[in-house]
Amino acid sequence: MRKESLQFLEALIAAPSPSGFEQPAQKVVRDYLAPVADEVRMDLSANLIAARNLSGAPRVMLAGHVDQIGMMVVHITDDGYLKVQAIGGIDEANLVGSRVWVHAAKGAVAGVIGRTAIHILPPDQRRKVPEIHELWVDIGAKDKKEAQKLVRIGDPVTWQAGFMRLQRNFVAAAGFDDKVGAWVAAEAFRLAAAKPLKCALYAVSTVQEELGLRGARVAAFGIDPLVGIAIDVTHATDYPGSSKDQQGDIKLGAGPVIERGPNINPRVFELLVETAEKAKIPYQLVGAPRPTGTDANAIQINRAGTAAGLISIPNRYMHSPVEVCCLEDLENAAKLLAAAVARIDSTMDFTPW
Repeated sequence: MRKESLQFLEALIAAPSPSGFEQPAQKVVRDYLAPVADEVRMDLSANLIAARNLSGAPRVMLAGHVDQIGMMVVHITDDGYLKVQAIGGIDEANLVGSRVWVHAAKGAVAGVIGRTAIHILPPDQRRKVPEIHELWVDIGAKDKKEAQKLVRIGDPVTWQAGFMRLQRNFVAAAGFDDKVGAWVAAEAFRLAAAKPLKCALYAVSTVQEELGLRGARVAAFGIDPLVGIAIDVTHATDYPGSSKDQQGDIKLGAGPVIERGPNINPRVFELLVETAEKAKIPYQLVGAPRPTGTDANAIQINRAGTAAGLISIPNRYMHSPVEVCCLEDLENAAKLLAAAVARIDSTMDFTPW
């Protein structure tokens, strides 16, 4: 991967962005895209929108959501412990013993998620996964008064787990869902912007996907694209206990996943497949028989309808502090999208017949 592109990914992972608090990550995206965009702006929902060739037609939107799951401080006990609730779909089994950051007004405050030690738990509680309200964040405060000097109600909380290199260009971190999608949208925009475009291209780092595709709804309505392609993660099935029968045969390092189903415009699907084969970019196929739980769902039913597509990045251990992806899949997804965008012009008909 290009040095600058990898630095962008690492900076994006390091920037906190729980749903509703995405601004630090959006600043990273803005700084990366500003040099190659004709316009970069943020809407009132905090979507970051970069545009190129604004006078072109048709309008094409690439969207990856930058928000990550997290927690929020809802109560501070008299002893100075923080009680939290989930932002998005937290798996409570991953919380006990986690190191976290509380993102306070004066800077990040380190903390750990505590639970009564197994030695002194009643036998019937030892195998039970505790619910989030049974846990607490310990920041080392003496009491409530001291804790209140550092944090306040409503402060977001994220895992500390950072960017880690594994073997075979595999990488691990919290927040790959879906900062890798935001990265792909931005990187595809950069690659496409280096050549003459026949369409107006928008790259959107969307917000609040984990709370119901909220940012994509707003951004798609404002841009009103003819074609809208979302980039998200999907469950890899190349590890013990996964189910190929239910999820498909999806491997890390085997290329981005092109999804097919009722959420996907057939002509956009064929454009992506033909482009991948022509450019000799490896890809995988997944059947999605229902509306996907991604920005593609919101994009498809925008206004009078949008020709929607979905590219997915294989991901192990989703919604955990150790999600694993392959850098080559990210690169190939960006190359595929940039090549597909370069083919779109005003003569293309995306009516599905």
